[in-house]
Amino acid sequence: MNKHNHRPRSILARGMAALGLALACCGAWAVPTIQSVSGAVQNGSEIVRIDLSEAPAALPAGVAIQSPARIALDFAGVASTMPRTPIDINQGNLRSASVLSVGDRSRVVLNLKQATSYKALLQGNSVLIVLDPVASALPASPAPVFPDAGAQGRAALRDLDFRRGTDSTGRVVVGLGNSQVGVDVRQQGQSLVVEFLNSSLPEGLRRRLDVADFGTPVQTVSTFQVGDRVRMVIEPRGNWEHSAYQSEGQFVVEVRPQRVDPNRLSQGPGFSGEKLSLNFQNIEVRALLQVIADFTNFNVVTSDSVTGAVTLRLKDVPWDQALQIIMDAKGLGMEKSGSVLWIAPKDEIDARKKKDLESAAALENLEPLRTQSFQMNYARATDIATQITNAGGGGSGSSGNSRFLSSRGTAIPEPRTNQLFVTDVASRLEAVNELIKKLDVAVRQVLIEARIVEASDTFGKSIGVRLGGGNGNGYSLGGGNRIVAGTSYSNAVAAANGNAINTSSNFVNLPATTQGSATDAATFAVSIFKEGVGRFLSLELSAMEADGKGKVVSSPRVVTADQTKALIEQGTELPYQVATSSGATSIAFRKANLKLEVTPQITPEGNIILDLDVNKDSVGQSTSAGFAINTKHIKTQVLVENGGTVVIGGIFELTENDDVTKVPLLGDIPIAGNLFKSRTRTSNKTEMLVFITPKMIADRMAGR
Repeated sequence: MNKHNHRPRSILARGMAALGLALACCGAWAVPTIQSVSGAVQNGSEIVRIDLSEAPAALPAGVAIQSPARIALDFAGVASTMPRTPIDINQGNLRSASVLSVGDRSRVVLNLKQATSYKALLQGNSVLIVLDPVASALPASPAPVFPDAGAQGRAALRDLDFRRGTDSTGRVVVGLGNSQVGVDVRQQGQSLVVEFLNSSLPEGLRRRLDVADFGTPVQTVSTFQVGDRVRMVIEPRGNWEHSAYQSEGQFVVEVRPQRVDPNRLSQGPGFSGEKLSLNFQNIEVRALLQVIADFTNFNVVTSDSVTGAVTLRLKDVPWDQALQIIMDAKGLGMEKSGSVLWIAPKDEIDARKKKDLESAAALENLEPLRTQSFQMNYARATDIATQITNAGGGGSGSSGNSRFLSSRGTAIPEPRTNQLFVTDVASRLEAVNELIKKLDVAVRQVLIEARIVEASDTFGKSIGVRLGGGNGNGYSLGGGNRIVAGTSYSNAVAAANGNAINTSSNFVNLPATTQGSATDAATFAVSIFKEGVGRFLSLELSAMEADGKGKVVSSPRVVTADQTKALIEQGTELPYQVATSSGATSIAFRKANLKLEVTPQITPEGNIILDLDVNKDSVGQSTSAGFAINTKHIKTQVLVENGGTVVIGGIFELTENDDVTKVPLLGDIPIAGNLFKSRTRTSNKTEMLVFITPKMIADRMAGR
């Protein structure tokens, strides 16, 4: 006849009809009373015997609780003559029993050692509660099996660190010796104990960390060696919850503050109330709510409009979830005030809230006005006035579409003393005060440094020749004619008239060029002549090779507040003439500047977003309309970490020229043609890079 079950269950009254009959009998005859509660073992079964003065009309309604293990039996229409002190039984699975009498009913609570199921039987004037054996109902849980660290010895922990995460979360990061280390995490009182099985702890990590200054629930973290395992004790403070996870060779324990919602029945994620089992057939909703109220520590006030019956069977369900199921099934709502729950239909609750809000709005129109002054330290009073009212500041005082003020409230800024005078009811003044505390704060500042690097690499090579010759007496062609050669007509005529030949003249004049260099080309000359300078030949070779490297570094820097545009520039303004509408001319100016325009924005993570506009202009060649402007411009948006450096852009130019100047036909002769030509080869490389480094200023002295 015994049934084995892994979870507790309750068998309740067959129906509310029998319960109503018992209540009716209570009014017609004497009220039955509970006279004794005893325990016994019969044929291996544990039996609790509850003796009454007369036979009850129906079996008691029961509620089984898993933790702590107990069974609560409600006898409707039954009184008790027994004392309220617990009855010690200590037999088998039964610890003790308690009898409580409230109004027209009594409750018998059986305190068990382990949760189990039961059966209720009626025998004359007694009720027998038969408990199922727990030895077969609850199998022994196997011991946890953890991976072995290996036969060579215990794995040593590599590192131990503490970090502060988002939402004030404390993160304990442990570097494991390998990914096969078994970890046991358990909550022990107000502490969190983490054990690393088959592990060793180096001497440098055996310490106690005081991390209270991090602003997390964790106060201390103590790590020490216990036998073949490493034990870590984390001491949090306040209401907290934890989670743990392992990734490769790293184990992380996170302890976060528990968000307390006063409107929730129980705190924690989801439903976390104590579990219960309910099994009712057509029970009145009001009676069911009273059963839940007796199970918990809450006081339940039920509206008169809560009526109807419900049939349900819930097993091992959190009590707050069971209450939510009942309210959803009957269209009920709830309001919580401390330990008191007011349960009523949702329409009734909504109507009450609406009425309360209308009453509060009406009282606000009758509440006396107060005036309060607020001294602004960092913000401008006119800006704050604009924030709290849709109407602008400037002393207008208008707040027809106020954001934070009531319909009668006004806000008047005073720019000279940077004060704000607000007139409104007390509750609105408090809201304005809280808003000003958040707006009137020092704005963080950012130092932005730009480095504009322009590098140039030039190379030039030129080879040329000068070739000349002549006959001092001339070459006779008959009739007194002579042959002369020169680089110009006047030089040749002078020689033909018997004058001396200008030896600086050549009939081939293609020297090396020296463009772009302040140094003349190197030369080498040879002259072949006859005594008396009657005949001669002159040859001059010139060569030029230039190699130049240069770098120009511009480093503008500027300090500005968060989300405030800053501009710094340096350069030259060039004048030029423009025509006016009357036909006259006037002088206008255009800039050839180095300019840095930036707007920083500090992110919650501590990085910096920069809106950048960088110009590097220089004076170009001169034209009839004025000087040209050589422009290099970068405009972009980048995300940079605090103190980091990023290259936002670069321009690279390469110019190569290879020029040959020669005498036609003669310059094409192999080998000898080199005496009639010149070569020029140039190569120019220019490159510009822009580096940006933003840095948040921690204190006032950092910007100096």
